[in-house]
Amino acid sequence: MRLILAGLVAALLFAGFSGLGLWQIRRLHWKRDLIARVDARVHAAPVAAPGAADWLGITAARDEYRRVALSGRFLNDEEVLIYTPSDYGPADWVLTPLRRDDDSIVMVNRGLVPQALAEAGQFDRDAGRVTVTGLLRISEDEGWLFSRANDPENQRWYRRDIGSITQAKGFATAAPYFVDAEGVDPQGWPRGGQTVVRFRNAHLSYALTWFALAALTLAGFALLLRQELRRPPDT
Repeated sequence: MRLILAGLVAALLFAGFSGLGLWQIRRLHWKRDLIARVDARVHAAPVAAPGAADWLGITAARDEYRRVALSGRFLNDEEVLIYTPSDYGPADWVLTPLRRDDDSIVMVNRGLVPQALAEAGQFDRDAGRVTVTGLLRISEDEGWLFSRANDPENQRWYRRDIGSITQAKGFATAAPYFVDAEGVDPQGWPRGGQTVVRFRNAHLSYALTWFALAALTLAGFALLLRQELRRPPDT
């Protein structure tokens, strides 16, 4: 009876560990495919940023990190500062609305500015017509690990939640995405080209861990079975 019970427990553990290992293998293939797709997008020639007719069909899987270009005029009086930690210390993203020729609005992340300079308004602004090239990004529902929630009433922003920003600004026709502008002047502010395109990929090590636990389960049961078979029969 004891051997049967041990066998059932071992079978359950083996099946569970093996299932988790196979799941991590599937995640590994998905992550590698994602990395390849994103790498192809960020190095591709820019395409026109999606217009209003295409906004409902935008998804992270198909569109995020796609290299895009758009033209218009910045509404510098409506720019938004979004706090973020950075390699320069406490800093702000400068998100500026860009009004396109069809009067639609696209928020453009022009880059980082050290917080003291950002709050003093000591960074460059473009007053005329501009063409921006950058990466299409999906609105952020969550900020960085210890970020606070946005406070639209007091115009304090801690995450790039485009929907709440454009609503607070009263923009009737605004894209649901934003564009991370590519860097232009490495000595000036805002400092563009700060998009981090890195994806942690530890699925192979996780898979090996689960398969190792499955193998240990089999080895443990085999050892128990061997001991039971060597046990002298009760007399």
